Amino acid sequence: MYYKAVKKLAMVSVAGLALLGLAACSSSSSSSQGTSADVVKVGVLQYMEHESLTAARKGFVDELAANGYKEGEKLVLDYQNAQGDQANLQTISEKLVDKNDLILAIATPSAQSLATVSTETPVLFTAVTDPLSADLVESIEKPGGLLTGTSDQAPIDKQVELLGQAVPNAKTVGILYTTSERNSEVQVEEAQKLLEKAGYKVVLKGITSSNEVQDAASSLMKDVDAVFVPTDNTLASTMTMIGELSLANKVPVIGGSTDMVDQGGLLTYGTNYEALGRQTAQMAIKILKGAKVGETAVEYPKTVNLHVNEEMAKKLGVDTSKLSVSE
Repeated sequence: MYYKAVKKLAMVSVAGLALLGLAACSSSSSSSQGTSADVVKVGVLQYMEHESLTAARKGFVDELAANGYKEGEKLVLDYQNAQGDQANLQTISEKLVDKNDLILAIATPSAQSLATVSTETPVLFTAVTDPLSADLVESIEKPGGLLTGTSDQAPIDKQVELLGQAVPNAKTVGILYTTSERNSEVQVEEAQKLLEKAGYKVVLKGITSSNEVQDAASSLMKDVDAVFVPTDNTLASTMTMIGELSLANKVPVIGGSTDMVDQGGLLTYGTNYEALGRQTAQMAIKILKGAKVGETAVEYPKTVNLHVNEEMAKKLGVDTSKLSVSE
């Protein structure tokens, strides 16, 4: 009788321990799932390394953190840089789409690559000049698919106006751009039209890679009084060199963005990319909270600045004290 009682007690104890173990596992699993649900996985695909794109990424991450999505706490950030290599884009895009809740595409090539592989994951783009001509959205107001974001399109008419004030004796203006970048082509078309309307003779100079920038810029600056450079990824990554050539030839460069001006341009009325990144993060937060990507309108820069590189102005002998932009 004693043996049976002990055996029965042991069986009850084992059963009890098993139930406790299952309860603990269930509690642990539930806790783990709860933690996982609280963490957002965001992938970032940056096309190449240069100041404007990096500033946009920084602004995006900083704004997420300011709104509670801090890396290492509520945010897992998967940052990838294609280093300007088209072949890298496809491979990286496929990996990012598989592992993340949302992806930030920085620059047009990144957005185009992600658009071809994403079937469920929402993609926000930034530093894209014309999302329509890049076939990223159906319309600005209603993108209609898995992509939306912010354009970096700056008012080129204001840049042309400032060029006239800073270099009043200019008669010929060169435009330097990358022929394979759709965002550059869009700006070149508009800039050429506006410059010719303002009475300038326009000389176009296209390049296909960063290896051609030095020779192309040197050649162009021998024939013009000023150079216009759009928000072009290849040229943005070589602005320090372009700035040195600007000084050597005494030819001012009107840059497409504030960061390009800081790296060697004279002036711009252009997009602040850190602010643009923050603006994009605000859109990301809305989407993470349930807003539909296809119904979230593309936004244009809310922060556009008159930006002057005073050191370049002094070295070029350009008076920028009376520059102003008309309303």
